[in-house]
Amino acid sequence: MPAVSVLLPVRDAEATLETALRSVARQSEARFECIIVDDACSDGSRRIAGEFAAGDPRFQVIEGAGLGLVAALQRGLEACTAPFIARMDADDWMHRERLALQLEWLDRDPTLSGVGCQVRLFPRPLGAGMRRYENWLAGIETPDDVAREAFIECPIAHPTLMMRSDVLRRVGYRDQGWPEDHDLILRLLASGARLGVVPRRLHGWRDEPSRLSRNHPAYRLARFSACRAHFLARGFLAAADQYVLWGYGETGRALCRDLARLGKRPAQIVEVHPRRIGNEIQGARVVAPESLARRAEFPIIVSVSGAGPRGEIRAALGQMNYVEVRDFICAA
Repeated sequence: MPAVSVLLPVRDAEATLETALRSVARQSEARFECIIVDDACSDGSRRIAGEFAAGDPRFQVIEGAGLGLVAALQRGLEACTAPFIARMDADDWMHRERLALQLEWLDRDPTLSGVGCQVRLFPRPLGAGMRRYENWLAGIETPDDVAREAFIECPIAHPTLMMRSDVLRRVGYRDQGWPEDHDLILRLLASGARLGVVPRRLHGWRDEPSRLSRNHPAYRLARFSACRAHFLARGFLAAADQYVLWGYGETGRALCRDLARLGKRPAQIVEVHPRRIGNEIQGARVVAPESLARRAEFPIIVSVSGAGPRGEIRAALGQMNYVEVRDFICAA
């Protein structure tokens, strides 16, 4: 019985697959199986995967139906036999200690359902936006961090995730027309799962123009907003049909529209622009931040881009005795 199953879907990754598989093969934790799902590849990916499987019985190639990533992940999940399942992408690489350290982390804390790790994005140099994203991910270490940041972006890079197999099988993968990784993490958190991060860069995460998250319709900004609204309406806002929205920029407007479709409307909108204060937006009165010192009647959603402004708002709400995740949540 292997200690961990590496779940690796492949769709036409001839140029990068060998590097990915070699990084799995050289893991210091040798008790693994690698389930390679050939999702109807039309290049040399199947040949490369087959050569690895022929030379190392820990590698196994199975057929996917060519129905896309979510179906390939679910197909591979069915074939995994280990008590832990680690995700891997066909264009990435693993540090040789990744599997060992993640297993150690999960063995040490049985309350954790899964752990990710920090990443190094490549190829370098990175643009300013991707540098900020890499740094944001690097700041997420504890289960509390994961829960606090979950509605900003996906707080764990999906190809770094290692899960207890019984938990992952219970939740499974699904296609809702928005990012499957964010959907998975938010469903896990909603189910009460605790997720952590090994605070080391143990995964090389490729970012190129051909990357699925840059091209597939499910990863458009509008679909991220719809995903956030879905889980907010069923979780943080489940007991309230109204809420206070802090911020009415691009992300705030999109989230407001998506929440309205789900029957959740703003009672107040918090803004710092003096010309907006006292007016109405979407039927909600615009108020200054200081008004929240009198204790808001409704839960607060902070939809402001940028770590710096969010940090200032978090500090301000904390000084007014609001508790994050309980009384307010950041979603941007």
